[in-house]
Amino acid sequence: MAPIKLNRSSTSHQDSRILVRETLRISADLASAPPSLPTTTHNHPPHAPNFGVLEDQFLHSSFRLICCEEIDGRRWQYVAEKDAPGLALKNNSFRALSLQSPQPPVDQLMSFVRSYVVPEGFPDSVTPSYVPYMTWRALKHFFGGAMGVFTTQTLLSSVGVSRNTATPGAVAINWILKDGAGRVGKMLFARQGKKFDYDLKQLRFAGDLLMELGAGVELVTSVVPHLFLPLACAANVAKNVAAVTSTSTRTPIYKAFAKGENIGDVTAKGECVGNIADLLGTGLSIMISKRNPSLVTTFALLSCGYVMSSYQEVKSVVLHTLNRARFSVAVDSFLKTGRVPSLQEGNMQENILSFPWLKDKPVVLGSRFKDAFQDPHAYLAIEPLFEKERYMVTYNPSKGKVYALLKDQAKSDDILKAAFHAHVLLHFITSSNSAQPLSQRQQEYGHSDLMPMTKDLQSRIAESCKMVATTYGIFKSEAAEQGWTMSDSLLNPGRARLLQC
Repeated sequence: MAPIKLNRSSTSHQDSRILVRETLRISADLASAPPSLPTTTHNHPPHAPNFGVLEDQFLHSSFRLICCEEIDGRRWQYVAEKDAPGLALKNNSFRALSLQSPQPPVDQLMSFVRSYVVPEGFPDSVTPSYVPYMTWRALKHFFGGAMGVFTTQTLLSSVGVSRNTATPGAVAINWILKDGAGRVGKMLFARQGKKFDYDLKQLRFAGDLLMELGAGVELVTSVVPHLFLPLACAANVAKNVAAVTSTSTRTPIYKAFAKGENIGDVTAKGECVGNIADLLGTGLSIMISKRNPSLVTTFALLSCGYVMSSYQEVKSVVLHTLNRARFSVAVDSFLKTGRVPSLQEGNMQENILSFPWLKDKPVVLGSRFKDAFQDPHAYLAIEPLFEKERYMVTYNPSKGKVYALLKDQAKSDDILKAAFHAHVLLHFITSSNSAQPLSQRQQEYGHSDLMPMTKDLQSRIAESCKMVATTYGIFKSEAAEQGWTMSDSLLNPGRARLLQC
């Protein structure tokens, strides 16, 4: 939702002063609140008001409290402006009020560092032995990195880089800078964290593409040798990121092949096959290189074979879990054919090119309130439909996406149901839009008139609620019969939660 710009009229100036006054008064009330006030709402009774005191602040103002939201312990209120006291709300009049002061820079820095060096949910997500293990591992790598400088310098000197005492050291430093850049890239990409668990096919293929990109950049160094260091650093960054994806996704893939407690054996044999194939490829390339072939042509042919093999490799993996991509395939097939696809069918239909960092996905699970709604009437119109649910689902025509908002009481099954409902609503909207002429859709979803769109959207959401009430249980049972494992964590929901005001 784009921020609302205030007009420069005297009325808008007065409204702005009122909004500032209300914000300051809310902040003062929060600061003077008793210390026993709970900071989270996960254990509250379903109908316990969390912000009743704050809602009273708007009784005699030109703003109405619409909704409250929490994300990572930080809270916001969304208010809408009234046309006049006691009258309807203005269109596009949402404003967000933060209920806390900004984090100190030191806390922001520590949060940023933690996102790189510890798993999500630390320390509850790991065993107590994790900390001493990683402490000694860090010390081991520290001493190993220090030794690497001297060993690299000695090796370069031994092969006769130069008899000048200064040259081996300079070459060694350049080489170590290249490797250091790769390690930095590996560290930064490790922040992807849990994406390696639920989007491992997409990340594995993306890593192989990066590996080829790094190899291509290394070849360019022969054309511009004076740019060796920056190009070599860039290539090493790409290759080390690819190494992270390969290492992080290897175990879950081998685990999908093991039928018993033989994952170690499966992993060892799989790595052995990879090493044998690598040695055979190296021998073939040595034989070919003796004929002095065209470097560009040879590299292009080998790269095509590498990328094609990588794509078929990840497509052949049959996983039992439903991540976002496979969940979309399962729900779409269920809505169109009335049956959930088998494990083999669902994995074969999964989109490998749907990378997790892309923002063009049609369904957003656990979204922010400001992204889902651009007008207070759109929220108030569908709120009664989800009074008994622990989530809300809506469609934003300006962004062309379905948004599933989760309430603070939402559990694992509620998140799964919200995802299912979002895909049902997307199916309804897609089917309806495909049956209408383009000119009619443009008139229906134009920005100049939101009320007809709101009424039409409300009826579609109401229809989707009826369908979800009768089909969600059937979908779950059929998915279980086909062998699918469903978990809310595999769907990677956003952390924003709606609070009762």
